[in-house]
Amino acid sequence: MSSVAITRRRHVDEPHFFRTEDGVALTLIHVRGPSEPTKGPVLLVHGAGMRAESFRPPAIRSLVDVLLEDGRDVWMLNWRGSTDLPRMPWTLDDVAFYDHPAAVRHIVDATGAGSIQAIAHCQGSTSLSMAIVAGLVPEVDAVVSNSVSLHPVVPGFSKVKLGLLRPLFQGREPYVDVAWGDGPERGIRRATRNAVRLWHVECREPACNMASFALGSGHPALWHHRNLDPATHKWLSGEFGQIPMSLYTQIAKSQRAHQVVAIQPREGLPLRYASEPPRSTARFALFTGSDNRAFLPQSQKATYAYLDRHQPGRHSLRVIRGYGHADVFVGHRAHVEVFPQFLAALGGGPG
Repeated sequence: MSSVAITRRRHVDEPHFFRTEDGVALTLIHVRGPSEPTKGPVLLVHGAGMRAESFRPPAIRSLVDVLLEDGRDVWMLNWRGSTDLPRMPWTLDDVAFYDHPAAVRHIVDATGAGSIQAIAHCQGSTSLSMAIVAGLVPEVDAVVSNSVSLHPVVPGFSKVKLGLLRPLFQGREPYVDVAWGDGPERGIRRATRNAVRLWHVECREPACNMASFALGSGHPALWHHRNLDPATHKWLSGEFGQIPMSLYTQIAKSQRAHQVVAIQPREGLPLRYASEPPRSTARFALFTGSDNRAFLPQSQKATYAYLDRHQPGRHSLRVIRGYGHADVFVGHRAHVEVFPQFLAALGGGPG
């Protein structure tokens, strides 16, 4: 453990550029602290419509700060859904099959490490979980998976949006964009923005309202306002971008199937990712907020039941009281109430 407090000013970023087997250019940000790491690599995997920088809000002690202080070798991935990369349609199958294996191989080659660990959020967590149980990333020996892994369980109104609104959007818009909240827009974008503003009277920040509409069902859906300081809440307004309709299609099919299903089947890979034993011995530490309104806590409970059925006693589940979906990472007290549990889980403890 470092005796010196590490803040963003002490980070040194080393960008790494690489391509997947299907030719998509991705980036890894290798974050160095003031001292050489004493522990192995940790891969950070962001959620849908976000980016690697989501893990280090500028106004609070971030997960990256805490990991560096603990001696970890930190690598932040921008996978193909990152808002820092050119826009493209994608599915969870693409990310699991191409992005995660390429990123893991790059880290292993760059560091010489025999294995790595990971902390993943939202659809970064789902796609990495798919890659792990399919045996595509044998180098990953432990993962902290937040919010949802292999069993998407969504609130009732989210089911309505997936069933009724998704087909309406799909014929007109290839993406849902949180930036619609800023305007000006026309047609279905303007109608959506205005309806969302009327529905979400709990917050005057348009991006917060649109994020609730695009990614969950709640007032707000992704966090408790009490867990965010004003600077972080404002910063988050620029941290969400476009989400392809192809993802919503896959989530809709998966929630109906009660587990993640492939919509781009590939030879040798599962069609239903929780219908057979994991092809991996990686240890899962499953986390979620008790008040998660993007994916209900039953999501992680179902994945834990699947993992424990096949590998009893190996995995863990922790529901964090008073937190939702993303405030687990960006809450102003997360460094006290959440991140120590992540570190304990990576170290083999119960979290």
